[in-house]
Amino acid sequence: MLASSSSVDSTTPRPKPVLRVFIGIGSNVEREANIRRAVAALQAQFGEVKCSPVYRTPAVGFVGDDFYNLVVEIETDLTVETLAAELRQIELHQGRHRGEAKFAPRTLDLDLLTYGATIGTYGMVVLPRPDILEYPFVLGPLADLAPELCHPTVQRTYRELWQGRIASEPLTPVPNFLSMQAEPSA
Repeated sequence: MLASSSSVDSTTPRPKPVLRVFIGIGSNVEREANIRRAVAALQAQFGEVKCSPVYRTPAVGFVGDDFYNLVVEIETDLTVETLAAELRQIELHQGRHRGEAKFAPRTLDLDLLTYGATIGTYGMVVLPRPDILEYPFVLGPLADLAPELCHPTVQRTYRELWQGRIASEPLTPVPNFLSMQAEPSA
Protein backbone atom coordinates (compact mmCIF):
# COMPACT_ATOMS: atom_id res chain seq x y z
CA MET A 1 0.00 0.00 0.00
CA LEU A 2 1.31 3.44 -0.90
CA ALA A 3 1.55 6.12 1.75
CA SER A 4 -0.36 9.26 1.10
CA SER A 5 1.58 12.39 0.26
CA SER A 6 0.44 13.98 3.51
CA SER A 7 2.11 11.38 5.73
CA VAL A 8 5.34 12.16 7.53
CA ASP A 9 8.35 9.93 7.12
CA SER A 10 9.46 9.26 10.69
CA THR A 11 12.92 8.18 9.53
CA THR A 12 13.78 11.60 8.15
CA PRO A 13 15.51 13.62 10.87
CA ARG A 14 14.03 17.00 11.53
CA PRO A 15 16.37 19.92 11.05
CA LYS A 16 17.52 21.52 14.27
CA PRO A 17 16.14 25.00 14.79
CA VAL A 18 18.60 27.81 14.18
CA LEU A 19 18.59 30.23 17.09
CA ARG A 20 19.67 33.83 17.42
CA VAL A 21 22.41 33.92 20.04
CA PHE A 22 24.20 36.84 21.72
CA ILE A 23 27.71 36.55 23.12
CA GLY A 24 29.58 39.10 25.25
CA ILE A 25 33.26 39.58 24.40
CA GLY A 26 35.79 41.25 26.67
CA SER A 27 39.55 41.58 26.93
CA ASN A 28 42.03 43.72 28.82
CA VAL A 29 45.21 41.94 27.69
CA GLU A 30 46.23 42.76 24.11
CA ARG A 31 42.61 43.89 23.78
CA GLU A 32 42.40 44.82 20.13
CA ALA A 33 44.24 41.74 18.83
CA ASN A 34 42.34 39.32 21.08
CA ILE A 35 38.94 40.74 20.19
CA ARG A 36 39.69 40.73 16.46
CA ARG A 37 40.89 37.11 16.68
CA ALA A 38 37.78 36.13 18.65
CA VAL A 39 35.46 37.67 16.05
CA ALA A 40 37.43 35.96 13.27
CA ALA A 41 37.17 32.60 15.09
CA LEU A 42 33.42 33.06 15.51
CA GLN A 43 33.07 33.94 11.81
CA ALA A 44 35.04 30.83 10.83
CA GLN A 45 32.81 28.68 13.04
CA PHE A 46 29.37 30.25 12.55
CA GLY A 47 29.47 32.43 9.44
CA GLU A 48 28.04 35.91 9.74
CA VAL A 49 28.81 37.70 13.01
CA LYS A 50 27.03 40.97 13.77
CA CYS A 51 28.97 43.21 16.15
CA SER A 52 27.96 46.03 18.46
CA PRO A 53 30.25 49.00 18.88
CA VAL A 54 33.28 48.31 21.05
CA TYR A 55 33.46 50.13 24.38
CA ARG A 56 36.31 50.85 26.78
CA THR A 57 35.36 50.15 30.38
CA PRO A 58 37.30 50.18 33.64
CA ALA A 59 38.23 46.86 35.19
CA VAL A 60 35.55 45.70 37.66
CA GLY A 61 36.56 44.10 40.96
CA PHE A 62 40.33 44.55 40.55
CA VAL A 63 42.95 47.12 39.61
CA GLY A 64 44.01 46.57 36.02
CA ASP A 65 43.98 47.87 32.48
CA ASP A 66 40.66 48.93 31.00
CA PHE A 67 38.64 46.33 29.11
CA TYR A 68 37.33 46.48 25.58
CA ASN A 69 33.81 45.03 25.51
CA LEU A 70 31.24 44.33 22.83
CA VAL A 71 28.37 41.99 22.09
CA VAL A 72 28.08 39.86 18.97
CA GLU A 73 25.17 38.04 17.40
CA ILE A 74 25.42 34.68 15.68
CA GLU A 75 22.96 32.04 14.55
CA THR A 76 23.50 28.42 15.48
CA ASP A 77 21.82 25.07 15.83
CA LEU A 78 24.33 23.87 18.43
CA THR A 79 23.01 22.97 21.88
CA VAL A 80 23.76 25.33 24.77
CA GLU A 81 26.33 22.92 26.16
CA THR A 82 28.09 22.41 22.82
CA LEU A 83 28.12 26.14 22.09
CA ALA A 84 29.53 26.90 25.55
CA ALA A 85 32.28 24.31 24.96
CA GLU A 86 33.10 25.90 21.57
CA LEU A 87 33.39 29.34 23.21
CA ARG A 88 35.73 27.89 25.88
CA GLN A 89 37.92 26.41 23.12
CA ILE A 90 38.22 29.81 21.44
CA GLU A 91 39.19 31.35 24.79
CA LEU A 92 41.78 28.64 25.45
CA HIS A 93 43.22 29.01 21.96
CA GLN A 94 43.85 32.67 22.79
CA GLY A 95 45.58 31.98 26.08
CA ARG A 96 42.71 32.09 28.57
CA HIS A 97 43.42 30.01 31.65
CA ARG A 98 40.41 28.70 33.57
CA GLY A 99 40.70 28.72 37.33
CA GLU A 100 41.81 32.34 37.45
CA ALA A 101 40.10 34.64 39.92
CA LYS A 102 36.68 35.84 38.75
CA PHE A 103 37.88 39.44 38.73
CA ALA A 104 41.29 39.34 37.04
CA PRO A 105 42.95 40.38 33.78
CA ARG A 106 41.62 38.46 30.77
CA THR A 107 43.13 37.69 27.40
CA LEU A 108 39.61 36.87 26.28
CA ASP A 109 36.23 36.38 27.88
CA LEU A 110 33.36 34.95 25.80
CA ASP A 111 30.07 34.83 27.68
CA LEU A 112 26.90 33.29 26.29
CA LEU A 113 24.32 35.97 27.10
CA THR A 114 21.17 34.65 25.43
CA TYR A 115 20.22 31.58 23.44
CA GLY A 116 16.99 32.47 21.68
CA ALA A 117 14.41 33.05 24.40
CA THR A 118 15.74 30.16 26.50
CA ILE A 119 15.52 30.48 30.28
CA GLY A 120 17.28 28.05 32.58
CA THR A 121 20.55 26.58 33.80
CA TYR A 122 22.55 24.28 31.55
CA GLY A 123 25.58 22.96 33.38
CA MET A 124 27.52 26.10 34.31
CA VAL A 125 25.54 28.33 31.91
CA VAL A 126 22.66 30.43 33.25
CA LEU A 127 20.34 31.87 30.59
CA PRO A 128 19.74 34.66 30.15
CA ARG A 129 23.07 35.60 31.71
CA PRO A 130 22.53 37.79 34.82
CA ASP A 131 25.35 40.12 33.65
CA ILE A 132 22.90 41.62 31.13
CA LEU A 133 21.02 43.37 33.93
CA GLU A 134 24.08 43.93 36.15
CA TYR A 135 26.74 45.52 33.97
CA PRO A 136 26.43 48.47 31.59
CA PHE A 137 29.24 47.07 29.39
CA VAL A 138 26.93 44.13 28.61
CA LEU A 139 23.52 45.83 28.44
CA GLY A 140 24.67 48.87 26.42
CA PRO A 141 26.23 46.92 23.52
CA LEU A 142 23.29 44.48 23.56
CA ALA A 143 20.89 47.43 23.28
CA ASP A 144 22.97 48.74 20.34
CA LEU A 145 22.76 45.41 18.54
CA ALA A 146 19.21 44.30 19.36
CA PRO A 147 17.28 47.32 20.68
CA GLU A 148 13.78 45.91 20.06
CA LEU A 149 14.47 42.41 21.37
CA CYS A 150 12.91 41.64 24.76
CA HIS A 151 14.89 40.27 27.68
CA PRO A 152 13.49 36.74 28.21
CA THR A 153 12.64 37.16 31.90
CA VAL A 154 11.85 40.84 32.47
CA GLN A 155 9.98 41.22 29.15
CA ARG A 156 11.29 44.72 28.41
CA THR A 157 13.30 45.60 25.34
CA TYR A 158 17.03 46.05 25.67
CA ARG A 159 16.54 49.65 24.50
CA GLU A 160 14.12 50.31 27.38
CA LEU A 161 16.42 48.68 29.89
CA TRP A 162 19.43 50.66 28.64
CA GLN A 163 17.58 53.99 28.50
CA GLY A 164 16.80 53.55 32.19
CA ARG A 165 20.54 53.38 32.95
CA ILE A 166 22.43 55.32 30.29
CA ALA A 167 22.49 58.65 32.12
CA SER A 168 24.11 57.15 35.22
CA GLU A 169 26.35 54.62 33.44
CA PRO A 170 27.55 56.00 30.10
CA LEU A 171 29.98 53.98 27.99
CA THR A 172 33.07 55.19 26.13
CA PRO A 173 33.16 53.99 22.50
CA VAL A 174 36.46 52.84 20.97
CA PRO A 175 36.65 54.48 17.52
CA ASN A 176 39.32 52.16 16.05
CA PHE A 177 36.91 49.27 15.65
CA LEU A 178 34.72 50.86 12.97
CA SER A 179 35.14 47.98 10.54
CA MET A 180 33.64 45.55 13.09
CA GLN A 181 30.78 47.67 14.39
CA ALA A 182 27.11 47.47 13.65
CA GLU A 183 25.30 50.76 13.39
CA PRO A 184 24.43 51.88 16.93
CA SER A 185 20.77 52.38 17.75
CA ALA A 186 19.33 55.77 18.58
